Amino acid sequence: MDLLSSKWILNLILCSLFIGVGGNSVEKKIYVHLNYTVPCVRLLNATHQIGCQSSLSGNVGVLHVLESEDNLDWVLKSGPNPPYLVILESPLFTRSIMMKLKNGSRRVAGVVVVAPNANPLEAFSPHTTCPNENSGVYSEDYDPALAHCNVTVWNPFGNGLAYEEFDFPIFSLKDDNDTHVIRQCYMEHNRAVNGSTPQYPLCAMQLYSHMSAVTNTATCMRRNDIDFSISPEMVCDPLGDYNVWASTRPINNTAKGHKMWESVVIAAARLDSRSFFFDIAPGADSGVSGFVTLLAAAHALRNATQEAPPNRTILYAFFQGETFDYIGSSRMVYDMQNNQFAVDLDNVHSVLEIGQVRKLIENLQSAAGGLNISMDEPSVSQPLPPSSFQRFLRARPIPGVVLEDHQSAFSNRFYESMYDNAEYLNISYPPNMTPEEQLEFVTDTAKALTEVATMVAKALYMQAGGSEPQLSSIKADAQIVTRLLYGFLVRSNNSWFQQLIPSDLMSHLGKPTNFYVGVTQQSSEPTLLVQHLLANLTGSTVNITQENCQNQREDENDKENKHMYYYMWVQGAAPPNSTQREGFCIRSTVRLSKALSPAFDMREYTSKDYSTWTESRWKSIKGRIFLVASHDLEMLTLGVGIAVLLTSLLLTYVISSKADMLFSSGREPTNATY
Repeated sequence: MDLLSSKWILNLILCSLFIGVGGNSVEKKIYVHLNYTVPCVRLLNATHQIGCQSSLSGNVGVLHVLESEDNLDWVLKSGPNPPYLVILESPLFTRSIMMKLKNGSRRVAGVVVVAPNANPLEAFSPHTTCPNENSGVYSEDYDPALAHCNVTVWNPFGNGLAYEEFDFPIFSLKDDNDTHVIRQCYMEHNRAVNGSTPQYPLCAMQLYSHMSAVTNTATCMRRNDIDFSISPEMVCDPLGDYNVWASTRPINNTAKGHKMWESVVIAAARLDSRSFFFDIAPGADSGVSGFVTLLAAAHALRNATQEAPPNRTILYAFFQGETFDYIGSSRMVYDMQNNQFAVDLDNVHSVLEIGQVRKLIENLQSAAGGLNISMDEPSVSQPLPPSSFQRFLRARPIPGVVLEDHQSAFSNRFYESMYDNAEYLNISYPPNMTPEEQLEFVTDTAKALTEVATMVAKALYMQAGGSEPQLSSIKADAQIVTRLLYGFLVRSNNSWFQQLIPSDLMSHLGKPTNFYVGVTQQSSEPTLLVQHLLANLTGSTVNITQENCQNQREDENDKENKHMYYYMWVQGAAPPNSTQREGFCIRSTVRLSKALSPAFDMREYTSKDYSTWTESRWKSIKGRIFLVASHDLEMLTLGVGIAVLLTSLLLTYVISSKADMLFSSGREPTNATY
């Protein structure tokens, strides 16, 4: 290699280095990246797809802050710089506005909804008016007059937005620094003043949320199977998780499908919820109020069922994925029917399910005596509300009760929305309280749910054949209830939760829990928390080593207990003046069972009997804002850039072809003398 070539390569390397360093610096000066973006994602079932997505390279649009529905004309018709990326304050996030934007999607690049710091006054539910209408017990074959909410519209506030398909991205942003920057950028560059047209440069936004799956579940699962590479490119995953269950008597978990000598009373609640946005599903009334009540009832029954065991076993079941056509309950029933569960369906004596119980109306009169709970029953014959119990009834007639806070339509104004949160449950604390003081403060909501939990515990004990004299000792603990509500709805990273979980689960603790079921790759945060809380509330402490505890045995010769009990080592509390926690072993009957729709095991992706919901995969979710030049200036810049490139290529060619002439040096005569 000659000296000239070496210099060219060195210059190219130096240029590339400077471009790399400078490019990163320039990128930071051009773009403002948004934090805490929560997208609407794509979901699919047997027949279609719902949700939102961007193009592969992200959607770019000129920012427009929508001030009222009347202002939509600028976005959909008169605005001179489409496509627009619309910023909505939460009161404008309505079906009317969103459907107009959807129908005018050629001029709409995306939507950003600013999540408020307080709940709205108006009702808002993006779910349908008839939840799970095609997967319950009522159908064209069984009591068709009650199917499809013909008698009772359960969710009258439902607008169905969460089940629409949008071909542009929709994000939620907190009302914080990001939204302040967005509003400021809009006011300085984009807002029309006195009817004038905004001048370039304009403030623009780019949203990335490209989804890999399309059409329906059958299509995306087929595409999953086509890729035979070592690292296959999956395009969607089945929705699902794990159910959590426990029994008042130990049951051999390895003896699947055996018929026990005693019958079982199932006490059930759902774990999951959802909203329009992927990572915001607080589910306070729709889910948390019910399963917190059941956890508190299970704790209230611990001593009574050990000291005076009832004739029947009580089986506590916490179902995952119920929002999406009863994934968890349908799977448990399926496993019971096919000898894949520790209890046979023939052993199920009855079912008591706890639904939305913020203001319990219907209840068991014999168990409610002496409690501060009003009692009533529906005055007319009507179908069961959406409930896991319906999946048991689809299998066979089983006696049961569903406890709810409504006689007909839901009383929950924010069913399956981001507003179904702690504020909606009136969970509030006096000012200037520390997090630790809030954890221990018994709210009015906690007091009310404690009454309900006491009633449920007594009803379960009687239903299981327990003795009446024992009823007076059964009482739920208000301190437990208030801690559970605080942990799930305000902050799971608190001192009480920390004591009751293993150290490797600390990373799962955070702020309010997201109760969206997710996909089946691993147990979700709600599942793990309920598993460990239920074990601590119903199990007992055993004095064994950490090694034996983690190896599922009480001593070296123990070979049977691991089939009857489950052992978990939790990190415990740190004694005063110490940072070293004192861990201990909990022995309980708590187990996990699969909450994956049987349709995916049977590969029946168009099933009408079981849930077929899947979630699309994606590569990146992000958003950023920047200033954009006019189209004419962009074209001029591109043209100049191309001209410079072509000129450079031409000069390079000419110089290279004439290199011998241009860079040759004259030679000295050989006979020169000095």
